[in-house]
Amino acid sequence: MSKIYEKAPAKINLVLDVLRKREDGFHEVEMIMTMVDLADRLEMEELPRDQILLSSQAGFIPLDEKNLAFQAARLLKERYGVRRGVYIHLDKQIPVAAGLAGGSSDAAAALKGLNRLWNLGLPTEELEALGAELGSDVPFCIRGGTALARGRGEKLETVPRPPQCWVILAKPPINVSTADVYGKFRVGDVKEHPSIPQMLDALSRQSFQDVCASLGNVLENVTLHRYPEVRQIKDCMIKSGADGVLMSGSGPTVFGLVAKEAKVSRVYNALRGFCKEVYVARMLT
Repeated sequence: MSKIYEKAPAKINLVLDVLRKREDGFHEVEMIMTMVDLADRLEMEELPRDQILLSSQAGFIPLDEKNLAFQAARLLKERYGVRRGVYIHLDKQIPVAAGLAGGSSDAAAALKGLNRLWNLGLPTEELEALGAELGSDVPFCIRGGTALARGRGEKLETVPRPPQCWVILAKPPINVSTADVYGKFRVGDVKEHPSIPQMLDALSRQSFQDVCASLGNVLENVTLHRYPEVRQIKDCMIKSGADGVLMSGSGPTVFGLVAKEAKVSRVYNALRGFCKEVYVARMLT
């Protein structure tokens, strides 16, 4: 039986701005997202019977229809009349409920991998449209690279990638609900919105210094106010010398951008003093 392997990289938000609440209950956003080389890995193998089986070495994620990779497989089967089964093993490396789109990236990897395994021949645009039915970050995770996202995150425009650097990620031992953070967010409370044009200009010029200066996330104030552990991590990264520091997504993971390798261990060790989940990654370029 054939096997297919797909990597599911984590994403970080260089800019996350919320413009308004929409009539459909979602929020209108503008974001610039990119990927790092911290990644889950999916192994997909055809089954002789018509069912979806999911396993993982991680003991803390659902392995049924609550899992986005499972939902992706089911969506493809139902939409295209696939009468073949699949066994998916998910090697989980991205922390869960961390603001790094781990579940969305798993769903994207499942869609891409099963498109090949089942010889569906679906173009990327169609996979992105399917992904949008599963979650707002899934279309970006299918496309990859660096993108400007609008709408609820599904309208994508590819933009220049950030200059290569080290990315240090730290997740405190708490889980943050994206719906909860957005529910407590008020556009009127935002004193200063981050500048999308400023970040796009920094990316086009490949200026690491200006990328760091243009980082911004309007959800930070909500999460930092509710979870002092997140603020502690951000303060620690800044004090230990990270060049640019921001919370990713709705949190609670905070990332620090570092240009020089010599500084990486200093930031990492400072964080490890009080935070167990610390990762060192690179921009995925």
